[in-house]
Amino acid sequence: MGSVAKKGLQKYLLQLQHHPLRTKAITAAVLSGISDTVSQKLSGIPKLQLRRILLKMLFGFAYLGPFGHYMYMLLDKIFKGKRDSKTVAKKVVLEQLTTSPCNNLLFMIYYGVVVEGRPWMHVKTRIKQEYPKVQMTAWTFWPVVGWINHQYVPLQFRVIFSSLVAFCWGIFLNLRARAMTLPKTALPKSN
Repeated sequence: MGSVAKKGLQKYLLQLQHHPLRTKAITAAVLSGISDTVSQKLSGIPKLQLRRILLKMLFGFAYLGPFGHYMYMLLDKIFKGKRDSKTVAKKVVLEQLTTSPCNNLLFMIYYGVVVEGRPWMHVKTRIKQEYPKVQMTAWTFWPVVGWINHQYVPLQFRVIFSSLVAFCWGIFLNLRARAMTLPKTALPKSN
């Protein structure tokens, strides 16, 4: 690792130690923005949609970073910081049955209503069609990530680890959400 990168990492770790919530929120925002930029390029959008990127960054900053920060602290408090296999399994099951469905649903609502500007009735219809597939896919992917996170990653780095993995998951959700939206010209005008 070069000296510039090493100094940058040291600064980041210092910020994480002194301002954990802020650092995790900013990290989630930056990774959400990069993830959306990659998603736009992969989905063939010729010109980057800056508004969309900024709205995705807002979601990362205002929700993903802070929510993960407090969720991991709460899980460690409930399970007294234990990392044995039985406790890790309980954490993963609890996380997958509570936060996973809520996070995916919230993302799909936010994406449809806020990012895409769709009428609620259209978003609701599309979520009824697509949400079960998204959640089932999440349950094949995130439990493994959760296991690694709770078993091997120190508490202060769990949001960062999840944010890095969510970078890829965000690309998947963006492409899924993009595929499920109708062209705006095909939507009837709402009152």
